[in-house]
Amino acid sequence: MNKISSWFKAELDDTKLLLRSIPSLTVCFFVLSVVCANLMANKELISYKFIVFDCGFVFSWVMFLCMDVICKRWGAKASIKVSLIALLINLAVCGVFALLALAPGKWGEFYSSEVNEISIAVNSALNNTFGGAWYVVLGSALAFTVSSIVNALLNSLIGKHVSEKGFGAFALRSYISTMLAQFVDNFLFATVVSKFFFGWTWIQVVICSIIGAVGELLCEIFFSGIGYRVVCKWERENVGSDYLNKQTA
Repeated sequence: MNKISSWFKAELDDTKLLLRSIPSLTVCFFVLSVVCANLMANKELISYKFIVFDCGFVFSWVMFLCMDVICKRWGAKASIKVSLIALLINLAVCGVFALLALAPGKWGEFYSSEVNEISIAVNSALNNTFGGAWYVVLGSALAFTVSSIVNALLNSLIGKHVSEKGFGAFALRSYISTMLAQFVDNFLFATVVSKFFFGWTWIQVVICSIIGAVGELLCEIFFSGIGYRVVCKWERENVGSDYLNKQTA
């Protein structure tokens, strides 16, 4: 018991130091992207045969770019920890939304229609959207947890085997880890939610997972230059050096 308590305290102290080391704006972007992606996943962006994107796609690439820059600067363990913290915050937000959806009050859109039946339907739809379905929240949490671990470990592993230190190395580790991790994320979510609750076939699950991963990769490629410049700035200014020194001590 004492060993478990000591380990827990050491990890808690390590996490506190990590959160003090990472710029708050980066953590803010990360957490907001997770929450927004989860919420906007309720609306389709593109739906044509095997090409399926929800509006959460607009935010999901931000999550993986944040994971990549954190992993590059502070390592895989740091990236996983921040990802789990973002997930817990997202689950807390989902829980609050679900409770507020049960409140008897009416949404602003309720008063936009003069037809009572339509107003009631709109109010119910908004409650269901923000309240969320348990299987969607479960599937999303499982997919994000596994994919964030895959992304961090793969990103770090590639980085250890690449001798180059410039943008090419950053791009290689980011693109490969993002592509595979996004496939894992899409595949797990599609399996848990779309196949078992929406009746998708395995062919739909696999093809949509691949297409979604390619779409995420293209966004990563387009914005990776920004991420690389941010990491370089952190390195020049020794941002988060206290955490790095503790890991090597």
